[in-house]
Amino acid sequence: MWARAFGADERPVWAEKPSPALALLKFLLVAGIVVVIVLPLLVVVSTSFASDQQIREAGGYVLFPTDPSLEAYRTIFSSPLIFRALGVSGFVTVVGTLLALFVTTTMAYALSRPVVFGRPMLMLIIATLFFAPGMIPMYLMVKQLQLLDTVWALILPGLFAGFNFIVMRSFFMGIPKELLESARIDGASDFRILWSIVLPLSKAVIAVIGLFYAVGFWNAFFNAVLYINDQSLWPIQLILRSYVISGNSLSADQLGVQQAPAPQSIKMAVVVVALVPIVVIYPFLQKYFSKGVITGAIKG
Repeated sequence: MWARAFGADERPVWAEKPSPALALLKFLLVAGIVVVIVLPLLVVVSTSFASDQQIREAGGYVLFPTDPSLEAYRTIFSSPLIFRALGVSGFVTVVGTLLALFVTTTMAYALSRPVVFGRPMLMLIIATLFFAPGMIPMYLMVKQLQLLDTVWALILPGLFAGFNFIVMRSFFMGIPKELLESARIDGASDFRILWSIVLPLSKAVIAVIGLFYAVGFWNAFFNAVLYINDQSLWPIQLILRSYVISGNSLSADQLGVQQAPAPQSIKMAVVVVALVPIVVIYPFLQKYFSKGVITGAIKG
């Protein structure tokens, strides 16, 4: 292919081997980016393991703990406040992701097939990408549905995303129609076709959309700020916002323990605990990520 486009002895620029100086420059650039990304994470993790004395000596942040301690994590997991917040976030993420996948998958499959009023409904969904409902109308709707101070106020408003729908619909439209028509001729219903044929062929895009929804539900805190006044229903991200971003400290009384470690150690430990679930889940879905996004965006 190169020979046809560039000649027998000529190669494209991107196929040429870089000079030693250019290779060194690329290495230094990539290494600098890695340091900028990894260093703050290392400081957060190290501070969460550091002792009270070392945190005081270092001025609040520790790069390498000399005497690592798990006291901050023991305090977190023995604290009713943090443990309850993790439970709320876990419930919202799991239930919200499953419900969102169900709604998005069924709607994407329905509108990927020729149906009555399919195009006007598709235009309405696309319009949601350009015109947001607004904070006040959303609050009034949640209030009217009597969802204030319930976990469903954290789930239902984010149950559907137009972008995720478009990606999944495009993927479904790329499935050969002959395969679906042959199943219909054999007497399979739409539900049977979706369950037995479409979903097994769509594992990549379902994994990617599921990851999008899960990250969104886990990291969401603004809905909790708007709709939740009961502190027992706060998700872990709202705890982070209140006690890390706002600069408040977690006292022993607030944590529900007799004695708490250094406030900075507790804060960094909460950050680590909030990051771990997504960091752990992502490697298992990484092989589907590029395939699902690229295929869903191109097909159809």
